[in-house]
Amino acid sequence: MIAFTYSGQGSQQPGMGAPWSDHPSWELVDEASHAAGRDVAHLLLDADADELRETRNAQLATFVTSMVILDAVERLGIDAAGHAGHSLGEYSALTASGALDFGDAVALVVERGEAMQVAIQEPEGTMAAVLGLNDAGVEEACAAVDGDVWVANYNAPGQVVIAGAPDAVAAAGQEAKDRGAKRATTLEVSGAFHTPYMSPARDRLSEAIDATDIRSPEGTVVANVDATAHQNPATWRALMNAQLCSPVRWYQSLEALDAAGFTTFVELGPGNVLTGLVKRTVKGAIRLTVNTPDHLDALLDALAAPTVAETDGQAVEGQAVEGEHLFATDRMVVSPATGVFTPVADLGPGQVVAAGALLGHVGTTEVHSSFAGEFMGWLAVDTERVNASKPIAWLRAQ
Repeated sequence: MIAFTYSGQGSQQPGMGAPWSDHPSWELVDEASHAAGRDVAHLLLDADADELRETRNAQLATFVTSMVILDAVERLGIDAAGHAGHSLGEYSALTASGALDFGDAVALVVERGEAMQVAIQEPEGTMAAVLGLNDAGVEEACAAVDGDVWVANYNAPGQVVIAGAPDAVAAAGQEAKDRGAKRATTLEVSGAFHTPYMSPARDRLSEAIDATDIRSPEGTVVANVDATAHQNPATWRALMNAQLCSPVRWYQSLEALDAAGFTTFVELGPGNVLTGLVKRTVKGAIRLTVNTPDHLDALLDALAAPTVAETDGQAVEGQAVEGEHLFATDRMVVSPATGVFTPVADLGPGQVVAAGALLGHVGTTEVHSSFAGEFMGWLAVDTERVNASKPIAWLRAQ
């Protein structure tokens, strides 16, 4: 089974949107700009490293990039039954699964970035990566220090991030090395994320979360806070409210997906950090990254192959992908809008669909097939509310 993972803050880089600017999925950038009241295209094309490093810019730019890539992947007819995102990436996961409307998610990400931008100004905070020491050892090192320092990210076995006051983080890093850590490296970040230092941001963001419509996600979405999959919208609201001040249990989330039967992990976003963390956490998993259009054909080929190759050309040992993969002849017709889906009444499995044929309506918007093929089945049911770019019909191209 396939799980999509979504990049968090820190993966952004100047010009990361340029490879996608001529792709049809770029239309989401205009939608995001309207929802955010900001020029998102500027962030993705023209902003330099210093501008992108600002939390308010990094989060919006990274989220929209992930959504553009998701849209491009779904246009190929590739979908996932599992989703997880690292910190900010959780908003991408919830949007991809249908729990959040795209416009609502943009607004939340804007509010999240602005709230955290303010929170990092006082008190001063920093973060450090501790390598080569188990979770308990890092937790004990933090507890042994007289000062504000906590575990912020459980990224992989033997890779834990701590955060808090600069002096306390430095002291905890030294304490961790005394306990056997290979090294403790200060990170170039602007604040102590996922600690009590983010309480002012959490309080501000909670108002926006509480005012946002949250639906039950489709498929499996694993939460950062407890590394557990949830369906109840009320539970997700509470988890989103807690996330800013709680550690990201990332490798535990990957283990939860692994235990649920997911074998293929595809990172969608501007970076490939999560792909590396999968390698360290889930032995034998198939790992792929999509962050440029060149990776789309490679993704199709990889999912159809018995042995998957990573996008850098290095082979990955793993079993053949079964169940949810789609071969290169299979395509999905996706929704062109958000609204209630009404299919045509006279289309059934095995029938041949011509390019441009009317398949139904989403609200008042007509849904046409962009290619010819054999109709294999519906992926959305009559009167279901769907989001833009949600797959609604499965065709086998001829």
